[in-house]
Amino acid sequence: MRIAICGIRHETNTFSSLRTELDDFSILRGDSILETGPWDQFRDVACVPILIANAMPHGLVLEEAFTRLKEEITVGLRNTAQLDAVYLDLHGAMVVESIGDGERDLVLAVRKVVGEEIPIAASLDLHCNLAPEVVDQTQVLTALRTAPHVDREETRLRAIKLLVRSLKEGIRPKNSFVRLPMLLPGEHAATGVEPAKSLYGGLADVDGEPGVLDASITIGCAWTDSPFTSPGAIVVSEDRAFGDERAKRLARKIWDWRESFAPDVLTLPVREAVREAIDSPESPVFLNDSGDNLTAGAPGDVPAVLKALLEADAQDTVVAAIADDAATSVCFAAGAGATVDLSVGGKMDTLNGTPLKIQAKVVRVCAPRLAVVRTGGIQLVLTSGRLPFLTIRAFEQAQIDPTDHRIVVVKHGYLAPELKAIAGKAVMAISPGCTTLALETLPYKNVHRPVFPLDDGVELEF
Repeated sequence: MRIAICGIRHETNTFSSLRTELDDFSILRGDSILETGPWDQFRDVACVPILIANAMPHGLVLEEAFTRLKEEITVGLRNTAQLDAVYLDLHGAMVVESIGDGERDLVLAVRKVVGEEIPIAASLDLHCNLAPEVVDQTQVLTALRTAPHVDREETRLRAIKLLVRSLKEGIRPKNSFVRLPMLLPGEHAATGVEPAKSLYGGLADVDGEPGVLDASITIGCAWTDSPFTSPGAIVVSEDRAFGDERAKRLARKIWDWRESFAPDVLTLPVREAVREAIDSPESPVFLNDSGDNLTAGAPGDVPAVLKALLEADAQDTVVAAIADDAATSVCFAAGAGATVDLSVGGKMDTLNGTPLKIQAKVVRVCAPRLAVVRTGGIQLVLTSGRLPFLTIRAFEQAQIDPTDHRIVVVKHGYLAPELKAIAGKAVMAISPGCTTLALETLPYKNVHRPVFPLDDGVELEF
């Protein structure tokens, strides 16, 4: 049994002015792929690794970059003899300049190479937006069940197990997908709190129903302006009519909870969020700059929260970080101990931020191209590239222990697990940026309307 392994993972923020180039992708080829996944659990399967590319959430993918990756995959498939199936490692919310939905284009290209009889399975992020062709041209679609994401390997394994089972038992699974007329920011559907907790917790029961091979709930990526942007329900079964009925049942449960989805922490406008953090007795208070969320494709250089902190005279505060190569270079040139005049941020996302002028003392410069400066009561981390501070290790690179400080600002949405574990309190700022939680302020052009919550009187119709 020979299964090809390939895929391109990217979550595209179409509201970002940035573009995703080939160099932004981390690419694994050949045997290096087999070192990173659950492939050794299938002793009776010959895995044929071709290419897996993954890029941090970012702006539109350049057509040339996507085409080169896609062509390497299709050539690899064409040159593989006696292929029994294909596994695709996808995200599900990729948009490519001049092409549109990236997964749609990739799946159609793979199907054209391998023919109609070869089964295709794909694992997805739960923040995927599914084009009809992706549903129809694959046999197994299964998505992550945790946000923040901690089950990527489990999901990959589930997809491949279903694929192997299909081959062994001679069955031909079919995907059923129901799209909901909703937009839902990922921060409103953390799976550790209601209603997402119960919805995702109930998937095991759906999986256990006779005739159901697998079930998934997708939240969608609200910052991808696409005709396919929406939450939805996937059911994999052997009978399409049966699967459609079960997917409708699951989708209706999501729809019934639509008014209840909300962030899992206190969420306030920027100035109120800053004041809440300053006045809170807990420590450290993690303050999430959600509008400039690097993990959802924002540039990470909007200085709005930093400005509000300075105006409020916040003390014992760390801001991690602002991406600004020019400001970082000034710090490296001046060296530790120097006082420098900096123009911080507002250079990539010029729509939502303008450079903030500060005078600061360079505390230290660190590899890789990272500087820590002090201005007022704030230690500001500057990075030459987009670097999300999701782990304790990331702070260690800046020689900062977040537990030593009263307030720690990160450019995320929901708080990453390692940071949540040490937080005395978490507050989310509804800040400006291309990942703003205020969806009504975004210039949508392509999503299907009417859509909840942007429009009134939206009804669910099957």
